[in-house]
Amino acid sequence: MIQYTDMKLTETLLIDDEDEPPSPKEVVESLTAEPHNFLFLLKKPVHKVAGALRSKRTARSSDKTRLFRRTHFSDVADKQWNDWHWQINNRIRTPEHLGRILNLSKAERDAVEFSGAKLPLGITPYFASLLAADDPDQPLRRTVVPTVREFVTLPCEANDPLGEEHQSPVPGLVHRYPDRVLFLLLDFCSTYCRYCTRSRVVGHGALHAGRARLEKAIDYIRRTPTVRDVLLSGGDPLTLNDERLEWVLMRLREIPHVEVIRIGTKVPVVLPQRITPSLVRMLRRYHPLWMSIHFTHPEECTPEVYRSCGMLADAGIPLGSQTVLLKGINDSVQTMQSLVHHLMKMRVRPYYLYQCDPISGSGHFRTPVEKGLEIIQGLRGFTTGYAVPTYVIDAPGGGGKIPLMPDYIQGRDNDTLLLKNYENKVFGYPDPAPRPSTCCQDNCLE
Repeated sequence: MIQYTDMKLTETLLIDDEDEPPSPKEVVESLTAEPHNFLFLLKKPVHKVAGALRSKRTARSSDKTRLFRRTHFSDVADKQWNDWHWQINNRIRTPEHLGRILNLSKAERDAVEFSGAKLPLGITPYFASLLAADDPDQPLRRTVVPTVREFVTLPCEANDPLGEEHQSPVPGLVHRYPDRVLFLLLDFCSTYCRYCTRSRVVGHGALHAGRARLEKAIDYIRRTPTVRDVLLSGGDPLTLNDERLEWVLMRLREIPHVEVIRIGTKVPVVLPQRITPSLVRMLRRYHPLWMSIHFTHPEECTPEVYRSCGMLADAGIPLGSQTVLLKGINDSVQTMQSLVHHLMKMRVRPYYLYQCDPISGSGHFRTPVEKGLEIIQGLRGFTTGYAVPTYVIDAPGGGGKIPLMPDYIQGRDNDTLLLKNYENKVFGYPDPAPRPSTCCQDNCLE
């Protein structure tokens, strides 16, 4: 059986008096009580009116999630379901629990019952509500449910393909680029993605959010004045309670040369209940603060996720998405276009499309690089430029992110550069080729 080693972390991550996710019910009822009275609307602050109108247009939850709750959690009240503490404490973590929710294929059943799993099983009840019970090939299901293909390691794969451990001056801190560091706060996630780059560490209790370890990392940042940008990651930083997360943010803001703090997270997607009013109020005190959210597929873009991203955006936090290109999951222009259109409506800027890292056991997820280029070419010109992410390979061995683009340059015709547009039509751009100087004086102007 799988050893679920992250259980002992739960108590340290949670607090008892967190606010509930916002319910628009009272505001909507007050608006609909006097639907024709415009002066009534003017009495309310503009942001509250806008929020109420958005709530009227957006269902509280999807039909799929409501049906799931009636089937598997009928005795759970709305207050519990919408409490992020309850969601974490009631994650699907055992083969027995998973088997009661999904009709497991043989490949899935053998994987969850095998004791050598490199990554724990962990799925929030909310995210489980989005999975297809009878379809093991459903994209979202493949991203979080183990299969035996995870145990097949190809020669090109490695446990640490990006060489993070060799660029770690102190435990839990990676210093690869000159002006920024990756700060791993903990190794806990509310839901574990099966293609995780840090599956060698995540979920195994190797990185605790203890003060002594965090102090060592913060001290390194303080002693390294070239570091102006700190990316908080893990595990998932937003699974920490408000107090511990604020303690980290406060300590970083005390360092004069730290200009920007970023948070990398999937919590708004797999645990949207965590985005509470108190969390948002706390985060906005530490601007400039940016957030990179890990989106995978348009089916993740539910009413709950729209609300969670809306709250963060309303707090002035710039949001970007980071998506891993995954075979049979999001490796088509149509799927990616649907995803980026959802993101734009949620005020999340599509930022990176990652080629899947060659992590041990990830062969069934990786696509050819040509597929990523095909997707970028299929987006460019067919949707707004803001919606086109940058396609990157994180170079094995610690080489960093290398951007890739389709080849739009078709050649030259003397002083004209030939370019291919999104419709595959060729256009000329005047671009005289550099010519050697004929002037005998080095410093004169021709």
